[in-house]
Amino acid sequence: MTGPSASGRVRVFVVDDHALIRAGIRAELADEFDVVGEADEVGAAVELIGERLPDVVLLDVHMPGGGGRAVLEQVTSRSPGVAFLALSVSDAAEDVIDVIRAGARGYVTKNISGPELVDAVHRVADGDAVFSPRLAGFVLDAFADPDGVRAVAPPVDPELDQLTPRERQVLRLIARGYAYKEVAVELGISTKTVESHVSAVLRKLQLANRYQLTHWASERKML
Repeated sequence: MTGPSASGRVRVFVVDDHALIRAGIRAELADEFDVVGEADEVGAAVELIGERLPDVVLLDVHMPGGGGRAVLEQVTSRSPGVAFLALSVSDAAEDVIDVIRAGARGYVTKNISGPELVDAVHRVADGDAVFSPRLAGFVLDAFADPDGVRAVAPPVDPELDQLTPRERQVLRLIARGYAYKEVAVELGISTKTVESHVSAVLRKLQLANRYQLTHWASERKML
């Protein structure tokens, strides 16, 4: 751990490719922590985190250029004292397991409240592991099973099992009301790629439109 700043407060760095989200996070954390920097892409994040050595990095999972995992791997190899807390719109098991295996101390979703986020940062700075409630089971299952098979691809729903991990990510976001452009930005892919994934999902699930898709996802409690 790098240790608190001269003010005695935990030093936090924010990595997210959405300016509005970064601004919102800074506003939530400013009274409690020293926010020592921010970045919107992998290269800048790695460089600035290495310079400023925060105690905790709040890390978006899906960004262009390799995403949160690329930041994790490059920073932890050089600055192992920096702790990472993943903050993502995705609650997909494969995303959670991916960043935890790469070295993140916790994973929370972006619907977390301000006070809950403050508490999560404090806990990660103190060395605890922190997860949004429904995500903890993914991690427990993955590390009980060395291959993470139960967590990443539980054979529960034959229809869902047809979909690739990326198609499941797109499905969740579309079902939550995201526009194609918003999905593209969130996952770091092109709008045309999003359209291709949606077409594949509709075809595999034999659905006619996004409204049926949303109903299908809602019935399976994927929203």
